[in-house]
Amino acid sequence: MDNIVSLCKRRGFIFQSSAIYGGINGCWDFGPLGVELKNNIKQDWWYTFVRQRDDIVGLDASILMHPDVWKASGHVDEFNDLLVDCKECKKRFREDHFNPEEDCPNKPHCNGEHLSEPRAFNMMLKTSLGASEDTAVHTYLRPETCQSIFVDFKEVYSSSRMKVPFGIAQIGKAFRNEINPRNFIFRSREFEQMEIEFFCKSEDEEPCFETWKHDIWQWYLDIGLTESKLRWYNHPAETLAHYSSRTEDIEFDFPFGWGELQGLANRGTYDLTQHTKHSGKDLSYFDQQTNERFTPSVIEPSAGVDRTALALLCDAYHEEEVEGEKRIVMKLHPRIAPIKAAILPLVKKDGLAELAQDFEKKLRKKFPTFYDQAGAIGRRYRRMDEVGTPFCICLDYDTKDDNTVTIRDRDTMEQIRLPMDDVAAYIEAKCTNERD
Repeated sequence: MDNIVSLCKRRGFIFQSSAIYGGINGCWDFGPLGVELKNNIKQDWWYTFVRQRDDIVGLDASILMHPDVWKASGHVDEFNDLLVDCKECKKRFREDHFNPEEDCPNKPHCNGEHLSEPRAFNMMLKTSLGASEDTAVHTYLRPETCQSIFVDFKEVYSSSRMKVPFGIAQIGKAFRNEINPRNFIFRSREFEQMEIEFFCKSEDEEPCFETWKHDIWQWYLDIGLTESKLRWYNHPAETLAHYSSRTEDIEFDFPFGWGELQGLANRGTYDLTQHTKHSGKDLSYFDQQTNERFTPSVIEPSAGVDRTALALLCDAYHEEEVEGEKRIVMKLHPRIAPIKAAILPLVKKDGLAELAQDFEKKLRKKFPTFYDQAGAIGRRYRRMDEVGTPFCICLDYDTKDDNTVTIRDRDTMEQIRLPMDDVAAYIEAKCTNERD
């Protein structure tokens, strides 16, 4: 894990937030390559689950909501973790995750025997709306993105003329005041979610749940994760959230152990019923074909953007020996890789640099590219391997004569020769979001 964290900082994937001031625990900044990686994840998810389906529409709701939303949803009363204090090291920990061998900075003197009694700690982050403290309204930064979908349910299906079964998708930031952020970006206080609330009849809950299990599993394979590093975890009844009758998680085998990538929950009619009760507005659905009014059940696939990015980075990281030298290569799927192609002149002289720069500007209109002319060509290949660029395009003296270039594949290191006019189509075909 240390190698991945080091690479992320060194090559511009992920930085500690506010680092020049000592950093802020549980908050991270995504650098030039990191933001491209995250955008590619979100774009592919949206392409797969929204654009390619006729039964799902999108939403981009406000982060700030009326405080009564969180009372109705159960977050004010139920969104708690148990907090314990260690009387030896004076640190605070989440009780269900506490491991003195890993967590305590004073390991020889902290064995977990000197802990305070557990007490409830609400993880929502409070904020104030208003011009002055005495008149401000207190609300919360949303701890999940789904509540706005439930609140806007009627507006969405009325305006878009959707009919049950259908889903509403949203990608957005959420905030949780984690007691003990850990494992790099895996558990943080500010993160992004990709969520769908899929509305169906109660009698269709189970087949709908199984269909979503298949679809979201396939998506992780399609973006390049190794199937043997994925598994389903079925939550026992005693660990289910207050709104769920069934929850299963897709977990990934991280260097620090198995961790959740995406939860799939059967929320039943809980949320729409609660918001109907607390708001006084009817959020039931009328089926004109059957002349039936009912409150839909909800199946919820909820994925973490940051955790997906971390899984991809961990899975892609490889160290190899090539011609006696260590080669670090990030084997990211081409559709997810931040940079699709690097354009490299064999040498800077004899007009090759200018020719390569012009070619890079043309390709840049099609997909993200990078131009590099500094150092030996082999060293430049290694730099692009380290950030996961799937294709390197070399312009040499033959290019000036016949308008062909050499394209090197990152994973196999095999090279092919193509006319310059065919390069864009060749790379786009490898990087497209389209599935076979």
